[in-house]
Amino acid sequence: MASYHQLNPLIRIKETTLLQMQDWQQLIAAESMDQVMAILQQTNYQRYLGADFSEKFEGYLDQEMLTTIQELAENVPDPDVLHLIMLPYTFHNLKVLTKEDVTGRDYSNLLIEDGFYTIDELRNAIQTGSSESIPSKVIETIQAVREYLEGSAVLQGIDIIYDRRFLHEQRRLAEKINIPALTHAVITGIDLTNITIAARCLLQKRSKSFMAAVLVSVGSIPKEDYLAFAETSFTDYLAFLKQTGYQEALLPLLQETTIDFAALALVKDDLVTQQFVAAEALGPMPLLAFLNAKTLEIQNLRLILVGKRSGFTEEELRERMRYYGS
Repeated sequence: MASYHQLNPLIRIKETTLLQMQDWQQLIAAESMDQVMAILQQTNYQRYLGADFSEKFEGYLDQEMLTTIQELAENVPDPDVLHLIMLPYTFHNLKVLTKEDVTGRDYSNLLIEDGFYTIDELRNAIQTGSSESIPSKVIETIQAVREYLEGSAVLQGIDIIYDRRFLHEQRRLAEKINIPALTHAVITGIDLTNITIAARCLLQKRSKSFMAAVLVSVGSIPKEDYLAFAETSFTDYLAFLKQTGYQEALLPLLQETTIDFAALALVKDDLVTQQFVAAEALGPMPLLAFLNAKTLEIQNLRLILVGKRSGFTEEELRERMRYYGS
């Protein structure tokens, strides 16, 4: 198997296929889906531009990410690196398949191949609570959901358990890979997720026990720090955020009585991306930086394609875009 030293030249080549700033400017300004497709005709996405692209672009974008992972998989020394990037897809599928199992409805249109576990493998694990191909930590999560469902039919509990376990597994994989810059980026993402969850809970006047159930303890800010505000005012929570290590990024988003949650989601992605871009080009970091950029590229394209179909203005598209240093 190739080393990262041998893999990195391939990554540099793949980086040249990412959409550049001028591409995004043209796509944002495009006045129709036909114009969007004409711009994409000059990019790596031209292979998907058949007659059905406008109707089936969601599936094509998912396929692009899966193809990217498959092309890299055989050359990556440590598969955990790819697992870390594709973990959101795996847990998304677990949520969808569990809800299928509970409700008896068909949600197959929501499933996204993660490049590691087939849909049948995941479905079987959910139905049986065991698997020989899926990691034990993921199986433990499935078992926890199964135990929950024995005593409750509230679907929200499914999301809560999977979301919490996802963040724990993300942190575990980052520490296993043992690259400080990667671990720092993962912890940043977890912190911003906790900050968002706590803010929503406080604004919705959720109980302290509910907050304890949805927050995780694997960030850099202790879980207890958030819980302390369950019995105080939201203003106190905002004052607390201004004293954290994220104060510079958060300050423009904090209003008198609320937070700009859309901007907060952008800040989370931007801070993680900045850490990937700033990391030294050693070991798996160029690969991770590329895969992070690829993930954001597909997210941006999905935004633009949905936005053009839904009549978003150029300003609305720009303020929702994620940029990744290209």
